[in-house]
Amino acid sequence: MTKERLTVAVLGPGGVGGLLAALLARAGHRVICLAGEGTAETLEKDGIQVRSGRFGDFTAHVETAPELHEEVDAALITVKHTTLAAALDRLPAASLTPDTLVVPFLNGVEHPAHLRTHYGDAVSVAPATIRVESTRVAPGVIEHGSPFAEVDLTGDGVPRDRLNSLAGALEWAGVGTRVLPDETAVLWAKMSFLAPFALLTTRHALPLGEIRTRHREELTALVEETASVATAAGAPVDPAETLRRYDAFPPATKSSMQRDAEAGRPLELDAIGGALLRTAERHGVPVPVATEVVEGLRTSEERRTAGEPRQAGH
Repeated sequence: MTKERLTVAVLGPGGVGGLLAALLARAGHRVICLAGEGTAETLEKDGIQVRSGRFGDFTAHVETAPELHEEVDAALITVKHTTLAAALDRLPAASLTPDTLVVPFLNGVEHPAHLRTHYGDAVSVAPATIRVESTRVAPGVIEHGSPFAEVDLTGDGVPRDRLNSLAGALEWAGVGTRVLPDETAVLWAKMSFLAPFALLTTRHALPLGEIRTRHREELTALVEETASVATAAGAPVDPAETLRRYDAFPPATKSSMQRDAEAGRPLELDAIGGALLRTAERHGVPVPVATEVVEGLRTSEERRTAGEPRQAGH
């Protein structure tokens, strides 16, 4: 990808996808949002409306399609893992070429391998992680709450110039972007922070401030277990630094998994907790705290989906 003006497909124009789509479109790139009929109709009529202290309040106009039927430079996958399988129908393999970068912004560490299996070796998968607080409050309406939006882009075996081209487009659009060489390190850097935070705030139905005080011992143990798994997977992590980052966050901070639980939405439990346990087992790392927390959440989810009341904190 060496063109100044890129054509970018965005699969899932929600909080993250909608923000990136709007910023890229405002910067002059051609953006095609892949979405259902209702969302597509709203985007075609009203564009994507962004409310942001960092980027200002603006409306960006994008194209829409129920599924991709043309070549693009990059396809950003910004759906949740719980809807990934169904969403990929909007991004058929026949529409992708060896020159297309498939860029998943998903939680967890297993999705790149899944996408490479799904699309085959001809497609370049370039995983990305993003640090941002951005919410879709209505179809086509995005509230960006954090004073930052920062992306780490990687992809083992993907030519650096192609990664740099997309990174340049994101940077020009206002998104701080780094191209990093070690895919495993990038994915586990996020996972080692996200997993303890998401699992414990959801398990106890408490914000981060109360987790780090009332459940400090459990949080510390889970952070240490996750760091051990990351290190065994080839991405050394300092658990003390993770705890320092938690301590710096506002006490009312909630994880997206916790918000999904509160709203009765499916949880990304398998992508985060399940992946952590599977990696631990594969490398022979004991994770008793993680196992207890994940199994407890699975039981709660099974009860909830079966119609039984969920007990907060149990």
